[in-house]
Amino acid sequence: MDVNKKYFSNITERERAIFEGAISMGALFHQFIGTPINKKTKNSLIKAIENSLSLQPFIENVKVKINLDKLENALSEFEYTSLNGDMLDVKIYSKVGNTKATIRIKFIEELNYPLIYVEDIK
Repeated sequence: MDVNKKYFSNITERERAIFEGAISMGALFHQFIGTPINKKTKNSLIKAIENSLSLQPFIENVKVKINLDKLENALSEFEYTSLNGDMLDVKIYSKVGNTKATIRIKFIEELNYPLIYVEDIK
């Protein structure tokens, strides 16, 4: 059975590239927000996020940054905090056929919100 023909024949490659990147970003947000983190574990958490999301179908690359200033400001007296959306700057690169999409989460100061959006599509 050709899964693409059976389940995705009603959308374009462009729509599918956006879907694949966005569904992975949603998984990242709901899976990793709340994870205990400190300055020592930041890099291993970045690698874990990148490696796990790279396993998803049609995901070509994942680039994760965690804002160190926001992390340091959130540290408790026990020298750790929970990861939150304000700390993230993540790009997920998906490709379906010849279409590439970049889905991003980034804290937008003017919105005071970690926005998930389509940054680029080709």
